[in-house]
This record gives sequence, structure tokens and C-alpha cells, in this order.
Amino acid sequence: MKKNEDLQKDVQEAIKWEPLLNAAEIGVTAKDGVVTLTGIVDSYAKKTEAEDAAKSVAGVKAVVEKIQIKFGNDWKKNDNEIAMDVLSAFKWNWEIPRDKVKAKVEDGWVTIDGELTWNYQKEAANKVVKNLAGVVGVTNNITIKSEIHDAIEKRGIERAFVRNWSMCDQDIDVKVSGNRVMLNGTVDSLYQKEEAGRIAWSAPGVWAVDNELVIDYN
Repeated sequence: MKKNEDLQKDVQEAIKWEPLLNAAEIGVTAKDGVVTLTGIVDSYAKKTEAEDAAKSVAGVKAVVEKIQIKFGNDWKKNDNEIAMDVLSAFKWNWEIPRDKVKAKVEDGWVTIDGELTWNYQKEAANKVVKNLAGVVGVTNNITIKSEIHDAIEKRGIERAFVRNWSMCDQDIDVKVSGNRVMLNGTVDSLYQKEEAGRIAWSAPGVWAVDNELVIDYN
């Protein structure tokens, strides 16, 4: 395991490396692999970018995110304006099936619901919302129900891990039960754990992924 001060420095450098964040004042503390982020930014996109940057650092086991969002005093969108922006963003994004996702906005916090056939569509909906001005948070309640009823190919998921440069030498056990995929084993970073989940979600027929991978950085 990295020393706390080394992990703190690595996360600070990872955050400053991101163009969106190089001028942001974000505090970083690290203890036994758990990284806490503090500070103030002016958009939800910057908040999530800082979290993603921290997750990409080897040795990070968990991220506690306490970053606040504060807009300028002379500018603020109301919930109706944000809702209209969300619906427009869904309409113009080809990855999101029309009329399949609904949104609710309360004090700048957007909750999205619906049922889609692929996880990439769920991720696309989340991405377009988090990049909108005025949004302070996103709750993604979209569920996945694939239209493909063929058996999930366990071997196909395993081969996808081998093809991926960041996953090819990781100890990952794949189990399949119906439309559910279960991942167990160890990986080196939080980024690898989330990447393994993304790869599993890409398999045809998947409705749910139980990602039980343990982060063990040596």
C-alpha cells in the first residue's frame, strides 16, 4: 500500500492534470487508501471530473466526495429551465431512445428514471445531464432490461477482459446466473473495478452486474 502522503500527492497531481480542473481549488486527504475531496467548484461536471480523476490513481480504494457547487451570485437557472435543458439534451442525443427516459428536477438536483435495453444508454443519459449548466447533482434510477434473451456468454466477458490493456493481468472470476453477472477477485485500483463492471455490462443480455471485486494495490 502507498504511504498516505504519496497517495495524497498522486491524487493532487491527477486532478491538476485535468484541463477542466487545473485552476480549481480542491483539497485532498488520504488515509489507508481512502481519499477525501473537498473544495468549491462552479459546475457538477467539475465535481464528477475530480472524483473520476481520483479514482484513476493506483492505490485508491474509495473516494469520499465533499466538494460543494456554488454558482456566481448573478446567475442561477430555475428548475423549469433545467428541466427543459434536460429534455432537449435527451432529444438530441442519438444514444438515448426517444421518450424512454423521464426526468425530475428539484433545487437543481436531477433524478432520471426509465427502462432501457443497454447500459451505455443509461450512462449516456447520466453524462448529458451532468454537463448541463445549473445542475448540482444526478440520481440515475434507470433500469436495464435487455431485449436479447440469449444466454450470457461467460467466456465472451472473460475474453473482453483479456483484450483490455488495463484488465488483462487482473485476477477476476466471472459467474453468470440468468441475466445477472457476478464479478469476484482482486484488482489494483478503483478505476479497474469500475472498468470491469463496464465491460461486463457490455455483454448482450445483461440486466444486472454484481461487482464484488476487491481493490488490493501492492
